[in-house]
Amino acid sequence: MREIFYTGLLIVVIVLLSSCSPAGGEDPGHEFMPDMFHSTAYEANLYDYYYYNTWGDEDTYKQYAMPRLPVKGTIPRGYAGMHQSMTDVDMRHFDAMPISGHVPYYYEDTEEERTRAGEEIRSNPFPISSAGLASGKKLYDIFCGICHGEAGDGLGYLVRDDGGVYPAAPANFLLPELVAASEGRYYHSIMHGKNVMGSYADKLSYEERWQVIHYIRALQAKNEKLQYDEEGNTLNSSAVALADWSKEATAMMDEVPHEGMMDGEQKMDDADETAPAQDH
Repeated sequence: MREIFYTGLLIVVIVLLSSCSPAGGEDPGHEFMPDMFHSTAYEANLYDYYYYNTWGDEDTYKQYAMPRLPVKGTIPRGYAGMHQSMTDVDMRHFDAMPISGHVPYYYEDTEEERTRAGEEIRSNPFPISSAGLASGKKLYDIFCGICHGEAGDGLGYLVRDDGGVYPAAPANFLLPELVAASEGRYYHSIMHGKNVMGSYADKLSYEERWQVIHYIRALQAKNEKLQYDEEGNTLNSSAVALADWSKEATAMMDEVPHEGMMDGEQKMDDADETAPAQDH
């Protein structure tokens, strides 16, 4: 009887041991605390259904792990599209509105590159508008006015004699040198900073930088008793090729020949001559 008991016990032990999934080939066998090795969380873009996940099924895992469509109505970053077909003037203006919302800047943070930017970047790619000047004023007051002053005279409250604690004197935008400075000189300073002024490239978007420059020009024009708004620019009209965009568009459309348009014979000479310079 005892032999039968031990024989049966041995058979049971052998059966239990044989059911322990020995390792071999691609099978690692049973794992000690497998949830410490395999993530039971939903891993993005990874379709590897984990059988120890007992609170969801394979379809649920696929729903959360696989790439999904964007929310309905989502607009790609930096691009809102056009509601109508583009004219030549639209296309020239559209060059200033990159689809990605980002424009590479190829000028290094050196004095040589600062000079080169000032010589090569001569125009503001965005037209002067009331909305743009309002946006530029708001951004200027936040990021620039504390040092350069609300009027652009370099008398911000951080550096004024009546309590300012900042020892370095910021630039006075109303000086003749800076009134005559190119757009590239301002843009380069925003991108890389100047002296103790740090870079604002990570704080202002591409369009916001140019709107701030527009507002600085408006401050200069006000001091010089000149005009700088969407109705006209007597400060530096050559630096804002699209300042009077609507009138320019009307004028160019009137000059488009009607014969041969279907054959692609529309002349582009005038458009090429007035196209704004591109940033580098």
